[in-house]
Amino acid sequence: MSRWNSGFADQGERFMKFRMIMMMLVVLAMLCAGAAFAHGNKVHVRGTIEKVNADSIVIKTPDGKSVEVKLVASTVYLLHVIEKSAKPSDASEDKPAKASDLAAGELVVIHATPKDNTLEADEVKFSWPAVTKSAQPALPKPKS
Repeated sequence: MSRWNSGFADQGERFMKFRMIMMMLVVLAMLCAGAAFAHGNKVHVRGTIEKVNADSIVIKTPDGKSVEVKLVASTVYLLHVIEKSAKPSDASEDKPAKASDLAAGELVVIHATPKDNTLEADEVKFSWPAVTKSAQPALPKPKS
Protein backbone atom coordinates (compact mmCIF):
# COMPACT_ATOMS: atom_id res chain seq x y z
CA MET A 1 0.00 0.00 0.00
CA SER A 2 1.37 3.37 -0.87
CA ARG A 3 2.01 6.08 1.63
CA TRP A 4 -0.79 8.13 0.09
CA ASN A 5 -3.46 5.47 0.68
CA SER A 6 -2.38 4.68 4.26
CA GLY A 7 -2.73 8.38 5.18
CA PHE A 8 -6.37 8.36 4.12
CA ALA A 9 -7.01 5.15 6.07
CA ASP A 10 -5.58 6.66 9.27
CA GLN A 11 -7.53 9.85 8.72
CA GLY A 12 -10.77 7.91 8.19
CA GLU A 13 -10.19 5.85 11.31
CA ARG A 14 -9.55 8.98 13.41
CA PHE A 15 -12.70 10.59 11.98
CA MET A 16 -14.79 7.52 12.91
CA LYS A 17 -13.41 7.54 16.49
CA PHE A 18 -14.10 11.28 16.77
CA ARG A 19 -17.61 10.77 15.43
CA MET A 20 -18.29 7.92 17.90
CA ILE A 21 -17.09 10.02 20.87
CA MET A 22 -19.28 12.94 19.78
CA MET A 23 -22.33 10.66 19.48
CA MET A 24 -21.73 9.33 23.00
CA LEU A 25 -21.48 12.88 24.36
CA VAL A 26 -24.75 13.85 22.66
CA VAL A 27 -26.54 10.80 24.10
CA LEU A 28 -25.15 11.57 27.57
CA ALA A 29 -26.32 15.19 27.33
CA MET A 30 -29.82 14.05 26.29
CA LEU A 31 -30.03 11.65 29.24
CA CYS A 32 -29.01 14.39 31.68
CA ALA A 33 -31.56 16.81 30.21
CA GLY A 34 -34.30 14.17 30.45
CA ALA A 35 -33.57 13.61 34.14
CA ALA A 36 -33.65 17.34 34.83
CA PHE A 37 -37.12 17.73 33.29
CA ALA A 38 -38.58 14.45 34.59
CA HIS A 39 -41.25 16.19 36.69
CA GLY A 40 -42.23 18.68 34.00
CA ASN A 41 -44.25 21.46 35.59
CA LYS A 42 -45.02 19.55 38.81
CA VAL A 43 -44.48 21.26 42.16
CA HIS A 44 -43.36 19.61 45.40
CA VAL A 45 -44.74 20.96 48.66
CA ARG A 46 -43.17 19.62 51.84
CA GLY A 47 -43.95 20.47 55.45
CA THR A 48 -46.47 19.99 58.25
CA ILE A 49 -50.24 20.04 57.82
CA GLU A 50 -51.71 23.16 59.46
CA LYS A 51 -55.35 22.81 58.42
CA VAL A 52 -57.46 20.23 56.58
CA ASN A 53 -60.71 21.08 54.77
CA ALA A 54 -62.94 18.90 52.57
CA ASP A 55 -61.40 20.32 49.39
CA SER A 56 -57.93 21.57 50.42
CA ILE A 57 -55.10 21.39 52.93
CA VAL A 58 -52.78 24.11 54.19
CA ILE A 59 -49.12 23.16 54.62
CA LYS A 60 -46.54 25.03 56.72
CA THR A 61 -43.26 24.67 54.82
CA PRO A 62 -39.83 24.48 56.53
CA ASP A 63 -39.23 28.16 55.69
CA GLY A 64 -42.43 29.16 57.57
CA LYS A 65 -44.71 29.85 54.58
CA SER A 66 -48.28 28.54 54.43
CA VAL A 67 -49.24 26.91 51.12
CA GLU A 68 -52.77 25.85 50.22
CA VAL A 69 -53.16 22.79 47.97
CA LYS A 70 -56.52 21.76 46.46
CA LEU A 71 -57.63 18.13 46.85
CA VAL A 72 -59.31 16.72 43.74
CA ALA A 73 -61.08 13.45 42.94
CA SER A 74 -57.94 12.02 41.29
CA THR A 75 -55.65 12.76 44.26
CA VAL A 76 -53.84 9.65 45.53
CA TYR A 77 -53.17 9.38 49.29
CA LEU A 78 -50.30 7.33 50.71
CA LEU A 79 -49.44 6.78 54.36
CA HIS A 80 -45.68 6.43 54.82
CA VAL A 81 -45.10 3.84 57.56
CA ILE A 82 -41.79 3.12 59.25
CA GLU A 83 -41.77 -0.14 61.14
CA LYS A 84 -38.93 -0.51 63.63
CA SER A 85 -39.37 -4.28 63.98
CA ALA A 86 -39.01 -4.90 60.22
CA LYS A 87 -35.80 -5.75 58.38
CA PRO A 88 -33.93 -2.67 57.10
CA SER A 89 -34.98 -3.43 53.51
CA ASP A 90 -38.68 -3.57 54.55
CA ALA A 91 -38.58 -0.84 57.22
CA SER A 92 -40.22 1.86 55.11
CA GLU A 93 -43.45 1.28 53.24
CA ASP A 94 -46.22 3.34 51.64
CA LYS A 95 -49.77 2.13 52.26
CA PRO A 96 -52.96 3.36 50.55
CA ALA A 97 -54.89 5.92 52.60
CA LYS A 98 -57.88 8.27 52.36
CA ALA A 99 -58.33 12.03 52.62
CA SER A 100 -60.10 11.47 55.94
CA ASP A 101 -56.81 10.06 57.34
CA LEU A 102 -55.15 13.50 57.07
CA ALA A 103 -54.84 15.54 60.26
CA ALA A 104 -53.11 18.70 61.45
CA GLY A 105 -49.56 18.12 62.66
CA GLU A 106 -48.75 15.30 60.23
CA LEU A 107 -45.70 15.49 58.00
CA VAL A 108 -46.50 15.65 54.28
CA VAL A 109 -44.94 15.69 50.81
CA ILE A 110 -47.30 16.66 48.00
CA HIS A 111 -46.76 16.34 44.25
CA ALA A 112 -49.02 18.98 42.71
CA THR A 113 -49.89 20.46 39.34
CA PRO A 114 -50.21 24.25 39.00
CA LYS A 115 -53.67 25.24 37.66
CA ASP A 116 -54.30 28.96 37.18
CA ASN A 117 -53.23 30.45 40.53
CA THR A 118 -53.73 27.27 42.59
CA LEU A 119 -52.04 23.93 43.14
CA GLU A 120 -53.95 20.66 42.63
CA ALA A 121 -52.62 17.62 44.48
CA ASP A 122 -51.74 14.60 42.35
CA GLU A 123 -50.27 12.64 45.27
CA VAL A 124 -50.28 13.30 49.01
CA LYS A 125 -47.76 11.23 50.98
CA PHE A 126 -47.98 11.74 54.72
CA SER A 127 -46.68 10.27 57.96
CA TRP A 128 -47.31 10.74 61.62
CA PRO A 129 -44.77 12.86 63.47
CA ALA A 130 -42.27 10.99 65.61
CA VAL A 131 -43.24 10.84 69.28
CA THR A 132 -40.48 12.03 71.56
CA LYS A 133 -39.94 10.66 75.05
CA SER A 134 -40.83 14.01 76.62
CA ALA A 135 -44.21 13.95 74.86
CA GLN A 136 -45.20 10.63 76.46
CA PRO A 137 -47.13 10.89 79.72
CA ALA A 138 -45.20 9.95 82.85
CA LEU A 139 -46.26 6.77 84.58
CA PRO A 140 -47.63 7.25 88.08
CA LYS A 141 -45.20 6.37 90.87
CA PRO A 142 -46.19 3.44 93.03
CA LYS A 143 -47.36 4.32 96.55
CA SER A 144 -45.06 3.16 99.30
